Amino acid sequence: MTRSIRVLSLYEGFFAGGARILHSDVVAGLARDGSQEHRVLSLTASARRDASLQLARDDTRYRRLREAGVEITAFDRVAGDRPIAPEDYTAAELDHAAALFSDADVVLSLKEQPLSLVVALDRAGLLPDVPVAACLHRSDPTHSGPALGWLTDAAASGAVTATISCALSTSDAYARAGVAAHEAWVIDNGIDTRRFRPGTRAERRRIRSALGIPESAPVVLLAARFDAMKDPGLFLRAVAAHARRAPATHYLMCGSGMTADNPAFRALRAESGVGDEVALHALGLREDMPELYRIADVVALTSAFGEASPLCLVEGAASGAVPVTTDVGDAARMVEGFGLVTARDVAAIAEAWGDALALRPALRGAALAARGRLDRRRMIDEYRGAIAGLLLRDAIAA
Repeated sequence: MTRSIRVLSLYEGFFAGGARILHSDVVAGLARDGSQEHRVLSLTASARRDASLQLARDDTRYRRLREAGVEITAFDRVAGDRPIAPEDYTAAELDHAAALFSDADVVLSLKEQPLSLVVALDRAGLLPDVPVAACLHRSDPTHSGPALGWLTDAAASGAVTATISCALSTSDAYARAGVAAHEAWVIDNGIDTRRFRPGTRAERRRIRSALGIPESAPVVLLAARFDAMKDPGLFLRAVAAHARRAPATHYLMCGSGMTADNPAFRALRAESGVGDEVALHALGLREDMPELYRIADVVALTSAFGEASPLCLVEGAASGAVPVTTDVGDAARMVEGFGLVTARDVAAIAEAWGDALALRPALRGAALAARGRLDRRRMIDEYRGAIAGLLLRDAIAA
């Protein structure tokens, strides 16, 4: 009997973010079907992000992986503002990692930050001869700090043998940045369309009522962390402009740091001109995002850089909301046919939200018709093939 392919995934840590949602969906999906045996090594056990400390064991992604039977090992470290450098690892951590690598057929790195461990193992002469693929989720690699250097060096040395990008813009951007791995795959993001679905009238009424939102009020939703990449200031300025012409609209901001408890958020709101008369709901981290998408009429993205294939746009679209996005990464390609693309300009964004609300019946129908190609089963199948391909090419090369 042929044994399962053993796959080890490297995480910088467990905290809120689209890339972690995506990769954890892939790992859990592949582990459940029995064709592959998956494990995770997290370089940290907690993370200080956006003014909050997030414990790995409390993270939704962590719990879902454990429920799928995925074994998770974590170093006793806290993820902070900078990734762990190769020289930061202890001898005990390197020995432990080397044993996990030796027990794997393929290693996947969630983004480039965990590759500091690969570099450290290589320098110490402890890196086993196993194919390593970097799973990339940015369209602006220069914002990954020193991790870009670890990736380019590891690809040049052959320690990283492949890249798997979630968008064409990602693959192209890393190639321009000097990453030259032997193999390069592009696998579009997919979502669980069973979770992200339109709400019934009763569901929408219940969810809106819990938030104090009238049944007939337009709702614009931003699902993003409080980070310069997401440009929450631009969103807030657009809220101020849009609310002047559509004062009945309610605006939801969900994500780490998107809360009045965050002094930086309070200051940004004040600077943006969003007064108390505006129905702005700063909800912070939420575990009920599918429900919030179901009451949204518009799912907004105002990002400035770094996006590749933003999950919020397809999650919202699959739930019946109209995506309105700035032209970052593959966002325009993703929403073609059922969403709108706008310039990074306050007046243009406010106008696009108005257009989306006016055109919502037709755009909503187009979005719901596209649910099949947005489903994660296609993405998981393509990852299964890429992992098998990595192993086959490694065997042929040997």
